[in-house]
Amino acid sequence: MGSIVLKSLSILLGLFFIFVGFIKLSSYISKDLHKDLRKEYVKYAKVFPLAEALDFKIPSKWYRRTVGALEIICGLAMAFVPNHKIKNGANICLLVLTLMAVYSHYMVADKLERTAPALVFLFMLSGRLVVYYQLTRKEVDRAEPSVNGFKQE
Repeated sequence: MGSIVLKSLSILLGLFFIFVGFIKLSSYISKDLHKDLRKEYVKYAKVFPLAEALDFKIPSKWYRRTVGALEIICGLAMAFVPNHKIKNGANICLLVLTLMAVYSHYMVADKLERTAPALVFLFMLSGRLVVYYQLTRKEVDRAEPSVNGFKQE
């Protein structure tokens, strides 16, 4: 797994989600941005996908903290853990969180300027999984012996 693209995407996406998760948990970096996120998560908690199905109202404070903590944990795994299975698990977890963010933006009728970053990172996380899949397929194809372009059994 020596792809520079895969390693770069993993590290950069991991660092980004560590940063974003830290902003959701603490006002240390930017008090204004943290305050804005707190207001926004009140709206997002109201449209949480499983709230109606489970008849459960999620507190916005804990929703924001849970999402922030998961982003930090998964970001650390993406950036610093060398095991590809852990990286892919973190990638899928972040993909689900980002998909929920896009859903929340849509449900509260946010403008494209608010939704666009979530969409961009949704595509970047998906792209990382595609690159990983292509590299593993390439390695499997190299390992299989073939004669005249046909796989041998």
